[in-house]
Amino acid sequence: MPLGMFPSKPSPGAHSNALPRLGELELAVLEVLWRSPGCTATTVIQKLPRERQCSLSTIQSTLERLCRKGLLNRDREQRAYRYTPRLQRSELLGKLLGGVIRQLHTGSLDPILSSFVDFADQIDNSTLDRLDELLQQRLKERNEGKADG
Repeated sequence: MPLGMFPSKPSPGAHSNALPRLGELELAVLEVLWRSPGCTATTVIQKLPRERQCSLSTIQSTLERLCRKGLLNRDREQRAYRYTPRLQRSELLGKLLGGVIRQLHTGSLDPILSSFVDFADQIDNSTLDRLDELLQQRLKERNEGKADG
């Protein structure tokens, strides 16, 4: 299976965090809904970047696909549906990265962790520092949890 691709239905024995493959328009729609939850299809179109503008029927189909994939909730309000994401951006990102890591994991996490650090270092000067802050915070939380337990 190519990198970043997930089966739409988990295969027997597959990890429950497996997610369906997402297209560019689906991701753009999710971005709109993370910024403005509870939008109708018409509002989603209005909030999409210019380069992503498309017809109402295309957006309705995209929203329906995202609902079938379990990524959106929809509530009927009069003659339209309002859509809200079922996952926050960080939750989806974590599940997607977890899926890639499970696919590439060969026993040792060192190559994956090293690649992640290299990637963080290449983004900008502050990203690696931020990663270090997050690691230190998590270690502190873990140690405080052990002291309480």
